[in-house]
Parts: sequence; C-alpha cells; structure tokens
Amino acid sequence: MPMTPISLPPVPKRTRYDAIVVGARCAGASTALLLARAGLKVLAIDRRPYGSDTLSTHALMRPAVLQLSRWGLLEPLLKAGTPLIEATTFHYGDEEITIPLNAGPDLPGLIAPRRTVLDRMLVDAARNAGAEFLHDMAVGDLFADTRGRVRGVEIRGAGRAALRVSADIVVGADGIGSLVAKCCDAQVLRSGTVSAAHVFAYAPVEPRGGYQWYFRDGIAGSLIPTNDGLACIVASVPTRLFDQRFRLRHGGARMEVLEALSPALAEQASRAPKDVRLQAFRGVPGYIRQACGPGWALVGDAGFFRDPLTAHGISDALRDAAGLAHAVLDGSAAAFAAWQQERDRFANQILDTTDAVAGFDWTLADIGERHRRFSAVMKAEVQALAGQPMPVLRASSAKGRPYRAPANQDEPQAPAGASNLSTSNLYRNRTGARP
Repeated sequence: MPMTPISLPPVPKRTRYDAIVVGARCAGASTALLLARAGLKVLAIDRRPYGSDTLSTHALMRPAVLQLSRWGLLEPLLKAGTPLIEATTFHYGDEEITIPLNAGPDLPGLIAPRRTVLDRMLVDAARNAGAEFLHDMAVGDLFADTRGRVRGVEIRGAGRAALRVSADIVVGADGIGSLVAKCCDAQVLRSGTVSAAHVFAYAPVEPRGGYQWYFRDGIAGSLIPTNDGLACIVASVPTRLFDQRFRLRHGGARMEVLEALSPALAEQASRAPKDVRLQAFRGVPGYIRQACGPGWALVGDAGFFRDPLTAHGISDALRDAAGLAHAVLDGSAAAFAAWQQERDRFANQILDTTDAVAGFDWTLADIGERHRRFSAVMKAEVQALAGQPMPVLRASSAKGRPYRAPANQDEPQAPAGASNLSTSNLYRNRTGARP
C-alpha cells in the first residue's frame, strides 16, 4: 500500500529580507503591509493558522478607522458585512447618554470587525503588496552579530530542521509575551498600576444600537456589534473580584454582572446558544516597553499594552505600525528617536486615562469626566494621524540601493549580555541554554 507523503511546512522564498515581522495579527500584518507597499522585501511569521480567531473586543476607535480608510481597507471591511457604528451609548447606572458620531469622508463611523475578518484582510492586502507570510510556523530565537545587533531569526517547524533567515530589522509584533522583547532585553519604561478581568461571549443582536458601554459601582460591561449579526458582550470586573467570584463559574458570574449592569443587557446575552464558548482574560497591568534597539523594534501589545476596557488596543497597533514604517523607511537615528517619542507621547496619555477607568476607583458621578479625558486624547491622536503622510521609501534607498539598517542600528551599543554574541542565539544565551 503506497505511503501517504508527509507534507512539510513551507520555507521562506529568500534567505535574506529587508524586514522580518514576528507575529501577523493586526500590528504585524499592518507593518508588513506598509513596508511592502513601500517596496521592501518583507517576511511575516505567525505561529497561528491564517485567518484564525483571537481574543478581542473588536471595537475600533476613531484612530483605527481613519488608518484603515487611508489604507483603502475600510470599504472592503464594510462590504464584508461589518456593521457601521453611527452612535455610541454610555450607561452610567440608570442614566443613558447617546453620542452620535460626526461622520466625514475618511471617518463615516466606527466598526468592530471579527478578527477572522480584519486580520485576514490585512494579511491579504500585505500579500498583494508583495509581503511573504508563513503561518503555523514559530520563531524560536533571534541571532545577533559580534556587536550584539540583531541580524535575523531562527524558524522552527514540525518535521524540519531549524532554519535561519536574515534581515536588516526584526519587528516583534508577537503580543504580551513577546519573544522578540525577551530576546532583546527590551526595557519596561513604565508599568501600569491596575488590572481588570474580562469575560467575553457572542450573542445574536440587532446592530442598530451601536456601541453600548455600561458602568455601575465596581463593575462594567459592553455590547459591541460585529459581523454575522452577532455582538461581543463583555463583563468586566477588577481582577481581585474575578479571582473571588469567577474562577469556578465563569458563565454564572458573568450573567450576574450583566444582570446587575442592566437586565436588558443580560437578556441579550442570554440569547446566545447554550453551548456558547466563553473566553476570559484575567488581566495584567499595562506597560510601555522600549520601542526599538540595534536591529529590532516592537509594535502592538509587544511594545505597549493597556487594559481592554477602553477598547483602544487595535488603534494603538495600527498607529504604531505606521510610525514604525516611517522610521524604517527613513532609516535615520533621528527617525527612530522621533517615532519612539511620538509613540510614548500618546502611550503615556492612553495608559493614564485607561488606568483611570480600569482601576474601578471611580464613582458614577466622576466616571463620565474620565471618559471625556480619554476622548480628548483620541481627538489629538486623530489630528496627528490625519496630518501624517503615507510611508514611502526615501529616494536615496530607492535608486537601486538595497535597504540597509538605519544609522543608529549599524553601530549599536551592544545590549547587556550580548557583547560576545557572534551569530549566536540571543534567547538561549540569556537563559543559560547552550547555543
């Protein structure tokens, strides 16, 4: 009987790229898209399958929608059945405040696409621009030169020996537990002070009500219309309360919180099938990590994380992807410094205002003011993005000269513990394993 041939995982088409992006969710796929559209050779690698789902509130705020519109992806997302959100309602106890959204050419409303739709569309757009993607593949390590500058990644796949691929810059878009951040000893520049827990599930709803945000003393919740006639309905509590009440009964505790917030919200959540899958995030305090170093950079949650309660994670990811693309394409030390400075300017404000909400130390009398402060930050963010040109490769790099590492990365100060690395494995070296 003939043997069934073993299907080996794909391999990169090249041994060297201008940029390698580790992680191909919204932050990584956006970075790959912008760099590929500017003409760089880009490889993006993700350990999860193409088009797979991931934990998310889905809600995109004004900065994210503006970015997607400018990149030509807003209209395709709407055509894919993502409902257009034209109003958002805040429920402060029994008080209800509905805010219509001021529509414009690039910002007709808000959207909350399923990640199976958004991430897939970003990947497809990046592929169409020339970026290469490897899914179901893991980056096991980074390697560096004798001066400690990152020079590429080591890819591992089932049934295949480890493979090294070189690049002028390695971008970590690999989330909270970022391997790139660990390998490069990315410093935590600031840590948040609070954490909240969230339990998510989907239920069928009419999308016409827009975003719904609910707050009562010590608890919060949300209803976020997404694709396929569903809404993501979330119960949010301080992590300490989650540990006390949710650990053994996610479903029952979630419904108790939703009922306390609003019987109507709980009724909508009860429309979900009996076997609906619950997803829980216990929460971690926010942080701002060092954005870049010799041969590497971080975007998305790898570089900056804030609690999901303000639903700004995807907005941060797209903003920072665009800023990093500008820095990479410019290639100067000043460009990377300016990118980190701009990222930190918004990250610090967003972390401040998010912690002010996610700390649950507010009362119904002052939570509205905290939301207004957060809204002011987003308005400034939109203004900054609206004046930002699309990333382009500078002329001196485009005239037949391959892209090279920026000046600040050609002569790095070797990071601690890496000064004696000669194409060695950064992570193995630092964890005591033999390279």
